[in-house]
Amino acid sequence: MQTVTLIPGDGIGPEITEEVIRILKEAGAQVEWDVQTAGADVAEKEGSPLPDRVIESIKKNKVALKAPVTTPIGKGFRSVNVALRKSLDLYANLRPCKNIEGIKTRFEKVDLVIVRENTEDLYAGIERQIDEDTAESIKIITRKASTRIVKFAFEYAIKNNRKLVTAVSKANICKLSDGLFLECAREVAKKYPQIEYKEILVDNLCMQLVQKPEQFDVLVLPNLYGDIVSDLCAGLIGGLGIAQGANIGENAAVFEPVHGSAPDIKGQNKANPTALILSAIEMLKYINQNDIAIKIENALFKTIKEGSILTPDLGGISSTKEYTNAIIRNL
Repeated sequence: MQTVTLIPGDGIGPEITEEVIRILKEAGAQVEWDVQTAGADVAEKEGSPLPDRVIESIKKNKVALKAPVTTPIGKGFRSVNVALRKSLDLYANLRPCKNIEGIKTRFEKVDLVIVRENTEDLYAGIERQIDEDTAESIKIITRKASTRIVKFAFEYAIKNNRKLVTAVSKANICKLSDGLFLECAREVAKKYPQIEYKEILVDNLCMQLVQKPEQFDVLVLPNLYGDIVSDLCAGLIGGLGIAQGANIGENAAVFEPVHGSAPDIKGQNKANPTALILSAIEMLKYINQNDIAIKIENALFKTIKEGSILTPDLGGISSTKEYTNAIIRNL
């Protein structure tokens, strides 16, 4: 039995979390939940959207499943997600993007993985106001962070039978910062001769992704490019409603959907839990409950392929609970 920190989030978070817990229980997952609240509602009560108890729980359990969390606007707290990544050194953001049969998109045969560096770049948040007309942000790229994220990408490729790792940069312009990232990528690639290695500029990548996305396999990118490209790739497969994510470090991992908390549909029983289900599936694989993960994955994909019971954003008219019930029947 694995104890997992569970962050139900806010907005639609608690209702989709409830359904995912139900699916995992029905599938026989060996998980006990350590429930920790976070987000805008918690900020009003405890003074922070991310209380220390949440961090301590994840440090203790080493694995967390997190629903969407609202970060208060204009309160000085930049982001719950960024704070989690920094405090737990979750340096690798993993975003698999693969077509799901039954979801119509402009592209077929998309099956790629974004590996995004999570701790530095412009997300270091080093900014200053030079004068009333000029602001400055400093982009941080280090050898340590670049080397370990590229190593993560190659190790992931080997473990998951991937054939190609492509390093993405803008090293033709950012010659020192992106140049260092590329230098580190080349050094790491030499140690993995069994995996093909390529390089591409981020603007060229974006063009090619909307022409022939099937040519790409594992993409490894600095933080900002990874943030932008991962959402682009989510669009290739049907949107953020089916896009799962994971933030992984040496000592902890947090699995979460990448969409927002959608407060406009809170409590209406029409939210789509697919991205959180997919994130839970990745979590189960991470904690070596592969059989249960595959069982849930097959039931989910069967439900979507059948197409008769889907939430509104997937083209159906069913409620969140009706969709979940269909998945459980398909277990």
